[in-house]
Amino acid sequence: MAITALISVSDKSGIVDFARALHERGVRLLSTGGTAQLLAREGLPVTEVAQVTGFPEMLDGRVKTLHPRIHGGLLARRDRPEHMAALREHGIDTIDLLVINLYPFAQATARADCTLDDAIENIDIGGPAMLRAAAKNWADVGVVIDPVDYARVLAELAAGGLTRTTKFMLAKKVFAHTAAYDGMIANYLSALAAEAELHGAAVPARSEYPAVYTLQLSKKQDMRYGENPHQSAAFYRDAAPAPGTLALGTQLQGKELSYNNIADADAAWECVKTFHNGPACVIVKHANPCGVAVGASPVAAYGKALKTDPTSAFGGIVAFNRPVGVDVANAITAAKQFVEVLIAPAFDAAAREAFGKKANLRLLEVPLATTTNTLDFKRVGGGVLLQSADAHDLQPGEIKVVTRLQPSAAQLDDLLFAWKVAKFVKSNAIVFCADGMTLGVGAGQMSRVDSARIAGIKAANAGLTLAGSAVASDAFFPFRDGLDAVVDAGARCVIQPGGSMRDAEVIAAADERGIAMVFTGIRHFRH
Repeated sequence: MAITALISVSDKSGIVDFARALHERGVRLLSTGGTAQLLAREGLPVTEVAQVTGFPEMLDGRVKTLHPRIHGGLLARRDRPEHMAALREHGIDTIDLLVINLYPFAQATARADCTLDDAIENIDIGGPAMLRAAAKNWADVGVVIDPVDYARVLAELAAGGLTRTTKFMLAKKVFAHTAAYDGMIANYLSALAAEAELHGAAVPARSEYPAVYTLQLSKKQDMRYGENPHQSAAFYRDAAPAPGTLALGTQLQGKELSYNNIADADAAWECVKTFHNGPACVIVKHANPCGVAVGASPVAAYGKALKTDPTSAFGGIVAFNRPVGVDVANAITAAKQFVEVLIAPAFDAAAREAFGKKANLRLLEVPLATTTNTLDFKRVGGGVLLQSADAHDLQPGEIKVVTRLQPSAAQLDDLLFAWKVAKFVKSNAIVFCADGMTLGVGAGQMSRVDSARIAGIKAANAGLTLAGSAVASDAFFPFRDGLDAVVDAGARCVIQPGGSMRDAEVIAAADERGIAMVFTGIRHFRH
């Protein structure tokens, strides 16, 4: 029995070759509009849908496949005699394969000049209706929305027909796709002001946060458990992850990643990729950097980062912004550091061989890019907090010196380094640095003074001196006591956002203590 395929695609990549291969396998081709014209130009015998329905495309193409001869052919169950009898009674042929992708709504609305009329005309109606019909009847109809599946479909047709496994997989992709498509439309329309409907030919204003927000995520992997063994967990990725983000990483070796591994690995990776001008290493433990450094090479950066807090680094996550060689593997072995996860843009063959001797060590290879997520989410009781990502990269020209003493060039470098690190430390954050490395990190305290004291204790425990260091505070000093605490510990320059009601008091204290202080005008709370 001959197979009939209905093809109607907006994304025409690979469609001619696919249709030709179908024809060579004896498949009858139906099509619509531009797709039919393209196939005909390529010499393929194609029947226009209008010839099947008996009605021409109308209403500027809004109506072409919404007809019983199409939907009956898609929805009829072949195992029900009454369905097949109804098709015969009304002269309807079955459609066995549906190949469709939808109007490019996302591309249209991404344009800065997209009007409401443009957006509305790019809402596909017939396509989703056919897709849902075919996917509902998946046992009898194969439905293809993604060119990546063309090869698999052709291979199975050549072997005798689509398997139930493949047809069910394709149907699941369809319902996920149509759900995402409708979600996109809802996000766009609910972001428009109410009066937008009165100005269809104008470019409407859009709220940054729509009244209805629909998000679709795909499961990348199950976790052994969540933050604790009694919790279940899974890792999901965006439909189109930002380049350079952890979701695009590949695990090269080691035990299965845990929920906490991924959370800490993300913190380490997002921090290390903010260092653009040379090799950098970040060591994270329990979501906080416990050692960060830049160096002439990855191994040099690692050595400096480890010095900050070797005790906390045990069982930590280590991330590099440059490819890793065997010298790093040897250094980690020599340091006798237990590493849970090691992340880098690449590992050379010698490094892979050396790390391969540590069977439980998880190696993650993540393509390096400076982009990050555009939005951050936080689950709260009964809802979600949504915000733009804290992606501000402070430039030297944004700094305002507020003390009589100016920072030297070397101090300015240390201040900018410390500021980068403080952005990734849980609030309240105090970070002491010098010579491109962290010396003491105080994180997550209710009091900024306590964070400063803890940073000093950690530096002392590691045998490091804070004399002459630079300090970053993720938020302003509300009183001079915090400033006094870091100066008493040895700091000679401070970077902080400013903006306190007592800024004048804190600036006066800095002048009194003979240190340089700069304001950024940017706060980096991290909760």
